[in-house]
Amino acid sequence: MALLEEWRGIAYNDKTDKGELQKFWQRYFRMEKEVYEQLLENPDEVVEGTVKELAEKYELNIMAMTGFLDGINESLIEPNPIEEMEEDTHVSLAFDKEKLYQNMVDAKADWLYELPQWEKIFDEDKRRQLYLEQKKSGTIVKEAKVYPNDPCPCGSGKKYKKCCGRNA
Repeated sequence: MALLEEWRGIAYNDKTDKGELQKFWQRYFRMEKEVYEQLLENPDEVVEGTVKELAEKYELNIMAMTGFLDGINESLIEPNPIEEMEEDTHVSLAFDKEKLYQNMVDAKADWLYELPQWEKIFDEDKRRQLYLEQKKSGTIVKEAKVYPNDPCPCGSGKKYKKCCGRNA
């Protein structure tokens, strides 16, 4: 069984006691935060190795490293083959800084996007800009409804019902 499948079976098991699952995620988020603190200290260093080597480097078990790789994958410059990943699969943690910050915002992971290490990477204005861009990206803006007696949006000057609304 591929590591990712095994990780998801543990992390998202609906048969596990809710309290135990909550404790599991609290432990995982603590470990994840520690890895990000180390990665963000030197954000331009390309960290790579096998899954097992990186797990040892960051003092994680293989499953926690698998979860970390699953979480960071969308923020990487070159995604890892996480679906078929095994302990000896070579992976890279070379991440796009802006994408990583925005993905942390999207995940509502304030314990990650508020890490002090970000202050050395982006100034306050840049962090605010990235935060707002990410928040706006999920906002759906509905177009104003056009009623029959409104001017036609095509610009003809006719009422909508006498112009484009005729075929609707």
